[in-house]
Amino acid sequence: MAEQIMATPEIRDYVRSVSLREDPVLAELRTLTGQLPAGAAMQVMAEEGQLLALLVRLCNAASVLEIGTFTGYSTLCMARALPPGGTVVTLDLNGRWPAIGADFWKRADVADRIDVRLGDAAQTLADLAGERGPDSFDLAFIDADKANYGTYYEAALTHVRPGGLIVIDNTLFFGRVIDPASQDPDTLAVRALNASLHEDPRVDVSMLTMADGITLARRK
Repeated sequence: MAEQIMATPEIRDYVRSVSLREDPVLAELRTLTGQLPAGAAMQVMAEEGQLLALLVRLCNAASVLEIGTFTGYSTLCMARALPPGGTVVTLDLNGRWPAIGADFWKRADVADRIDVRLGDAAQTLADLAGERGPDSFDLAFIDADKANYGTYYEAALTHVRPGGLIVIDNTLFFGRVIDPASQDPDTLAVRALNASLHEDPRVDVSMLTMADGITLARRK
């Protein structure tokens, strides 16, 4: 059986040269984000943003739930992939980071497709359940504080319709998930979610060894 090829820098450069389609607005936002404290570690890879846009289109999604906005690179990628009238509801703790992305959303002509909700994500998710009811989103993207990943996943399962997709970022968490010495709350939470997803009969699941680990869970 063929094994996965090692993703050397040269392989990554080749893949980027023949696959990535990042326009100047996205590239500028990514560069600006990379200059922020911990920005390079926290933002999604350009290739991941492109994958998210493709998944939105493959799901024929008109409504997207994003848990964790940061500077809105992934938000912009997904908003662009929506049909007219589509919406990304994106959640963040405060407005400091989303404010950076807001200008780029306007420049890309998708600001009217993005609904930013600020505050504690667990509470916002509960509020959304009361506001919209269950099964109201086609796709959810989870990329927020790792210690609460289990809570966010369970909430996403109620918000995403049957047949909808949940995308979870950082499920390899810088490789810490396989390091027994890593016992911090974030790593423990990601490990626990990975283990539970493997056995969760409510979803079809596949973990991709791309970027920092991306898990796809389709609600049955």
